[in-house]
Amino acid sequence: MLLAVLLAGLCCTGASRSAAEPSLDLWTDPDSRAASQSAEWRSEGRTADATLMDRIADRPQAEWLNGPNPGPIVRARTTAAAHAGRLAVLVAYYIPNRDCGLYSVGGAPTAANYRAWVDQFAAGLGDRGAYVIVEPDAVAQVVAGCTRVAATERYALLAYAVDRFERQPHTHVYLDAGNSAWIPEAWRLVAALKSAGVARADGVSLNVSNFQTNAASSTYGDRLSKDLGGKHYVIDTSRNGNGPNPGATGTAAWCNPPGRALGTPPTIRTGNALLDAYLWIKRPGESDGTCRGGPAAGQWWPTYALELARNAATGTAS
Repeated sequence: MLLAVLLAGLCCTGASRSAAEPSLDLWTDPDSRAASQSAEWRSEGRTADATLMDRIADRPQAEWLNGPNPGPIVRARTTAAAHAGRLAVLVAYYIPNRDCGLYSVGGAPTAANYRAWVDQFAAGLGDRGAYVIVEPDAVAQVVAGCTRVAATERYALLAYAVDRFERQPHTHVYLDAGNSAWIPEAWRLVAALKSAGVARADGVSLNVSNFQTNAASSTYGDRLSKDLGGKHYVIDTSRNGNGPNPGATGTAAWCNPPGRALGTPPTIRTGNALLDAYLWIKRPGESDGTCRGGPAAGQWWPTYALELARNAATGTAS
């Protein structure tokens, strides 16, 4: 309960957190795929490649919870982070009919299963705290026209997740709101986000698994914030160092596009009062799906990771 001691006496609701709360740094997993890859290459004499891979391995990245029984993993990650005096970043990604049947298809089989899964996730958090990203793409896909889901049920499930996670002390909850290129008119998301419980969240997450620049994402976030009564936001900067793939549309724009780079390293010090953090939510080097010769979505792809790290030498996320 180390983090509980560090944060003793602070209020535990998103609406009540303020600048008075200590700004704990983000936790880096010493056993990440990137760290293992770096160690393997170094042992093989690939020192230059291992050094490039360290650009990923040495940075905090999110842990995606996308299968049954999330409690033990959530507990392990938050406990390790608490012992280091830091906060883990976690992604809840198990909504029924996930990804509208695309590369990351899956999720809970029923609404009841999802609620039970959320309860297990929340129990795993305990009082240690974390940044929790709630269901990337789940709102934006409905607004964009996904017909595989009933909007009312999905929004109710998302609201349940937001409310349940916010009950855990020191947990920072961000409901995903897509990216600035997907639904350019930010106002189109407002009603859906409100139905999905954003009023009780700390804010929204933007650019998850995408490549939009910090400037585009913060402009978009500021617009959403204005329409959502001042809600804050976080931006995924894991792969936006060179911005989006020029001229690409559809799958080519978001599925393992070439020439991309690592973006701004994760930090809670952003210089923007509405922007709570730059986070590496998508784990750099994990495939977007079986395109451009990549493995299945979420699988480690070291050649793509190396490209992102190499390009980061000259990349910019401004």
